[in-house]
Amino acid sequence: MQLALPDNAQAKLLAYLDLLAKWNRTYNLTAVRDPGDMVSRHLLDSLAVLPFVHGTNLADLGSGAGLPGIPLAIARPDLAVTLIESNGKKARFLREAIRSLPFANVSVAQARVQDTAGAFDTVTARAFASLHDMLAWAGHLLAPGGRWLALKGHADPAELDAIPVGFRVVAVHELQVPDTDGERRVIELARA
Repeated sequence: MQLALPDNAQAKLLAYLDLLAKWNRTYNLTAVRDPGDMVSRHLLDSLAVLPFVHGTNLADLGSGAGLPGIPLAIARPDLAVTLIESNGKKARFLREAIRSLPFANVSVAQARVQDTAGAFDTVTARAFASLHDMLAWAGHLLAPGGRWLALKGHADPAELDAIPVGFRVVAVHELQVPDTDGERRVIELARA
């Protein structure tokens, strides 16, 4: 994938994956059960958006098990990452990951995105909702000049046309993720 990662990134990514696999047996955090599949479908899929992340802070909406937020925080230790997750058991896992791995640049906001405040240079959302709903519920979190990165399988033209007033599509980037099937795209949005 031609990504430049910090020296300790691989070890930290694998430690996160071990923790995720352990908690997943009890808490059902992800449908992917095999740790080998988690490498491509979670870690590499998350890291594929790294070239489009900019600024000093990032909000990961509906973070779930911390994807893509935690892999991005590992790849960019200079980036302040806020994982926004309303589900209690998933938020507990995220707090445990921050404590045990440990992360100085990651925090958890256990709240609905509609109820979250802040201004972020980059906002990520993976399998969260339609583009219209994402922006209607959480568009207020995007800082002026910021970028919204929506991770999608397919860029549906009707969904792109339904983007709320005040936002625009910057680009649709096709992602190449090793050992994964299906289409992968990141839809990059900004304020109009």
